[in-house]
Amino acid sequence: MIRMIAVDVGAESGRVILGSLEDGRLSIREAHRFPNVPVQAHGTLYWDILRLFYGIKEGIARAARMAGGSIVSIGVDTWGVDFALLDRQGKLIGNPVHYRDRRTEGMMEEVFRRVPPEEIYARTGIQFMPINTLYQLFSMVLRGDPQLEIAQTFLTIPDLFHYWLSGVAICEFTNATTTQCYDPFHRDWARDMLERLGIPTHLFPEIRPPGTVLGPLLREVADELGLSGTRVVAPASHDTGSAVAAVPFQHPDAAYISSGTWSLVGVEVRAPVIQEPARRYNFTNEGGVEGTFRLLKNVMGLWLLQECRRTWARKAGLSLEAEDEEFSKVRAAGRVHQAWDYEALVRQAEAAPPLRSLIDPDDPRFLPPGDMPIRIQAFCRETGQPVPEEPGAIVRCILESLALKYRWVIERLEELLGRPIPVIHIVGGGARNAMLCQWTADATRRPVLAGPVEATAIGNLMVQAIALGYVGGLTQAREVIHRSFAPAIYEPRPSGLWDEAYERFVSSILVPSKGAVLDFSG
Repeated sequence: MIRMIAVDVGAESGRVILGSLEDGRLSIREAHRFPNVPVQAHGTLYWDILRLFYGIKEGIARAARMAGGSIVSIGVDTWGVDFALLDRQGKLIGNPVHYRDRRTEGMMEEVFRRVPPEEIYARTGIQFMPINTLYQLFSMVLRGDPQLEIAQTFLTIPDLFHYWLSGVAICEFTNATTTQCYDPFHRDWARDMLERLGIPTHLFPEIRPPGTVLGPLLREVADELGLSGTRVVAPASHDTGSAVAAVPFQHPDAAYISSGTWSLVGVEVRAPVIQEPARRYNFTNEGGVEGTFRLLKNVMGLWLLQECRRTWARKAGLSLEAEDEEFSKVRAAGRVHQAWDYEALVRQAEAAPPLRSLIDPDDPRFLPPGDMPIRIQAFCRETGQPVPEEPGAIVRCILESLALKYRWVIERLEELLGRPIPVIHIVGGGARNAMLCQWTADATRRPVLAGPVEATAIGNLMVQAIALGYVGGLTQAREVIHRSFAPAIYEPRPSGLWDEAYERFVSSILVPSKGAVLDFSG
């Protein structure tokens, strides 16, 4: 039996997963879960990076005890775009800033004054989002941030954790591509473009492919965690890259939705699709495993529901961050509030009137943290729709709107590829949301195959297994995944309501919010 550890850190929490590969099947067990709570300080929103690393090490130690100390490898994946800066001694310069911090406001327009958006897209193939690394770095240049003067090395967040575990400082390919600083044609950082923006290019280290064995755990880390002979492997360190590696494709033309805080809707391709329609629709080309690319679009995802729950919990005097430790006690004491309980919200959403109020999930107002129910109500009011008042109606509005936005993205993918997409895989946390899966099938008029739920950790583990020679390649890895985690199947139900709602969604919801097509030509 081969035992590996996947560390998967998302926007809300981190998890350490113990994977066991035996007789062509993979099994997983959660060893540890820890919160990821950003910290606001002096007007800046930071990631609490040292607390996250503490949680990672605690989880690795627990997984090692579960496995009796026999761990062959460890790999880390996280979200994209954010980064850390190290000085010439390899020490961290300040806490990494959260992508939802307001320092990038107006930065895209400032960058476009220096480098046209058409050129940026032609060089990188990456979608335009204010959170992108390119605009974070440029905001530091524009403000004369002294960190850039003393920094020696740029690392994305998973690369930082790998560096702290192994002592090797590189940037892994799948995460490097999300920065909008990488040129897929020259297979290197877009250095001349970065220099035109005043971004120091000496910071950017070597880029290595997913599945790179970085080396053994640092001695002090291995001793602290009770491990011996464990290697650090860079998987697809961008969480969506790992999630897509775990999609058990049964049809070569299938699409995927990696559903979590964000919904990443796309297809796997052999080369980036960089063309004018892709730019206008704001599609992105992010790196994948074994030289593939992920042609996809970011949709706001379950962040909308997460922030609603957080708002309702806060107004009830509760804290969602305490859920892992305290929720069972709260439930036992009979103090469960609807804001805490997904099951209660699902029941209320099912009982609410269908397709009554819709939003564009990607309206910019929904990006920052805050009172999401109020924002959703304001959107509906501004677009002349009934205003959802009860939590169930708001949840239904979110999920139905996501399903309709998925259809819009799938249809644009068909246009870009020149071929039909017959089936959709949903992986990640959204795969356990039966209502979202069924409504996606209904809205898109395509079968949905849901699962695995733990796709990111599973993909992370399988790339480690490929790197160490336990699995022959990505195709074989997906066969292992399909055997180990059978998907749930949702067939579309015939109903004219969804087609009518989609026409309204495209004509009245996307256009006013400018969520359908981005045009930065002026």
